[in-house]
Amino acid sequence: MTSHRTLNLAVTGGGTGGHTYPALTTITTLRDRLAQQGTTLNVTWYGDAQGLEARICQTHDITFRPIATGKVRRSLKPAAVLRTLTDMARVPYGILQAAGSLARHRPDVVLSTGGYVAVPVGLGAALTRRPLVMHEQITAVGLANRVLARVATAVALSHDSSRDALPRRARSRAKTTGNPVRYALLHGDAGKARAAYGLDPAVPLIYVTGGAQGSAQINALITDILPTLLPTCQVLHQCGPDHHQRMLGHAAGLDLHLAHRYRPVPYIDGELADVFAAADLIVSRAGAGTLAELTAIGKPSVLIPLEPTAADEQRHNAEYLAGHGAAIAITRPNVTARRLGESLQSMIADAPLRADMAAKARALGHPDAADALADLVLAHARTRRQGGTRGRAR
Repeated sequence: MTSHRTLNLAVTGGGTGGHTYPALTTITTLRDRLAQQGTTLNVTWYGDAQGLEARICQTHDITFRPIATGKVRRSLKPAAVLRTLTDMARVPYGILQAAGSLARHRPDVVLSTGGYVAVPVGLGAALTRRPLVMHEQITAVGLANRVLARVATAVALSHDSSRDALPRRARSRAKTTGNPVRYALLHGDAGKARAAYGLDPAVPLIYVTGGAQGSAQINALITDILPTLLPTCQVLHQCGPDHHQRMLGHAAGLDLHLAHRYRPVPYIDGELADVFAAADLIVSRAGAGTLAELTAIGKPSVLIPLEPTAADEQRHNAEYLAGHGAAIAITRPNVTARRLGESLQSMIADAPLRADMAAKARALGHPDAADALADLVLAHARTRRQGGTRGRAR
């Protein structure tokens, strides 16, 4: 690729952070690598104008093209079925839109990271004979990717266990790359987190998160067990902006001798790598991005999956880590404050157990996933002649 001045990349995928951020991380990795070779990366992202991907593109100065698409809803309620049928009627138009745009702009390669927004563009890539690299984040294979796997040039998996869920003909085109995580997350500074949040380095730290918006369920469970938990540890709790005042109220009612060990915060962003580095144990949901981060950094965890999700994704993710001894999964109907409290108490009291779980998590991780996926994208990109003009497809 060193002789190319430009590489045109089309990207599709979005709807949620789990589909969007792996694509963004891969774009960043490709851009940095190609810049070292004197190559410019031109990116066009196709997606839903109302989706997260549109906002991400605006923030990161990436060209965005809206595509008509439709979402399949698994509910059999009449209103949901009607919306699905209405949405599905838009998909053929989206495919034509995507195919027309791809035929005009002729990207060297198309990267799809899944979600319903990816289907029209992935099928458009097949119609216009553009190389399609499809990436799957979850331990199973999502509905959109089960469709696209049949036409993809290459299939990138986050977990080896996903291979058997692919259509049989696609398995020979599959490679396990892992799920890209931000490079910065791998290099946190525990001391910075302790200074930023007033944490005691001599007391075990549990980091609790329900995601960017917080989780009412996790917040309620933590509230119930704080009085018995804080004598043995400290808790940094990303509770979500809408829940912060309520959690501060709970903190005000704690024993004065222990209250300083509980830190509810609305959101953690730039300091997340430092918080991960400082944490002895993490309580979290079990989305695909979470699994990628926990295994890349090698952290023991107690996972409380959001249930239900599409194809029961989070429960499968949590059970995947638990089955490898890398986490404790608390799933329905056993999601209780007592179960969570007992799990946390046993892990806080057993440092060798935490170390063993951390090692097993790290063994499942792919900290180099962004580079591996970038390699796959470059390997399937169509070549260009010196000077940036398009060459013949190989």
